[in-house]
Amino acid sequence: MSLEKVLAISGKPGLFKLITQTRGGFIAESLIDKKRLSVNIHQNVSVLSEIAIYTLTEEVPLRKVLSKIKEKEDSKETAISHKDGKDALEEYFFEILPDYDEDRVYASDIKKVIQWYNLLQKHDMLDFDADATTSEEEE
Repeated sequence: MSLEKVLAISGKPGLFKLITQTRGGFIAESLIDKKRLSVNIHQNVSVLSEIAIYTLTEEVPLRKVLSKIKEKEDSKETAISHKDGKDALEEYFFEILPDYDEDRVYASDIKKVIQWYNLLQKHDMLDFDADATTSEEEE
């Protein structure tokens, strides 16, 4: 599944899969407990394909960051938990993305990326290399 169909909804834990659009928003299904909920257009929703991480030179798409974690962890769960301390999280993220902008990427952002990676890995949704080639071909 592509990251265009994976959502983070403000105020709701975990990630959601876009099911269908409705007149006033859309229906999403939680990856954690498979419960469906109606999301209206006024809620703050982020599509994972639109998220990027700041580095000192550019913004790296989340897809590339998740791919680097997948490569480092050999497609398994991360060796670090999103509940670990700030220093451990930053040290781990520095191994993934050595030039990330420490002034604009907070420990809370790193926690989310690690939590999202582990959730996507658990649901076998990390195969977006095929998505990358199709989106590059479209451009």
